[in-house]
Amino acid sequence: MDLGLGGKVALVTGGSKGIGRAVALALAREGARVGIVARDAERLERVAGEIRQATGAEVVPFPGDVMRPEDPPRIADQAAAHFGRLDILVNNAGAAPGGVLLDLTEEHWALALQTKFLGYIRFMKAVIPHMLRAGGGRIVNIVGNDGIKPAFWELTPSAANAADLAVTQALAEQYGPHGILVNAINPGPVATDRWDGLVAAYARDMGLSTEEASRLATASIPLGRICTPEEVADVAVFVASPRASFMNGALITLDGGQRKALMDVRGRR
Repeated sequence: MDLGLGGKVALVTGGSKGIGRAVALALAREGARVGIVARDAERLERVAGEIRQATGAEVVPFPGDVMRPEDPPRIADQAAAHFGRLDILVNNAGAAPGGVLLDLTEEHWALALQTKFLGYIRFMKAVIPHMLRAGGGRIVNIVGNDGIKPAFWELTPSAANAADLAVTQALAEQYGPHGILVNAINPGPVATDRWDGLVAAYARDMGLSTEEASRLATASIPLGRICTPEEVADVAVFVASPRASFMNGALITLDGGQRKALMDVRGRR
């Protein structure tokens, strides 16, 4: 299936590793021109070169930090000036620390909201004016299933993700008439560098070994394994494409049918 992405311009945050890198690579393979955003300029340049070599597509690094309010508008303007337009934004950068209520500090909450919520807001606010001038666009927010399947041991991501989903649907209603379609994808556990840290935090809060924590997390997914970055990228690229022409305000669960209640071991030990 031709997704119709040839020549489209995409900006992917958190594009130097994990899900963001997989999304950038998949978009480039479909013929899109891609800007990737991350804090580590050296790594970002290296990954851009790797994707260019693998696909032959134009891939441009734009170093920046979603926690700095001035960076998203700067990057959006630079990308639009370089490419001539912005058609797609994939919001992916940012992570919220896990933990239970009585252990979470004000700093934990501030970090979660700065990265996983306000970072998304900043990039949408920066990119939407360019999309309005272009006559439309696609925004794909890679959020996470904590927003719809909250867990007490993942409290800050549950809250930040739920806020992302609310804003996704609100902006879909506001900007749909302008041809800007806004959707969210909610992965469960994904095999990225961050996975080990999430397992360690869950093990700490449940009083488990990391081995047992990993086993329980995997067992909570009927498919018996965690998701790959490429599986998230495949969905994101379709949602970002002209083929998804009637998808707006959708909250797509991509967690293999995970049942988090199976991870709650209270009373079973």
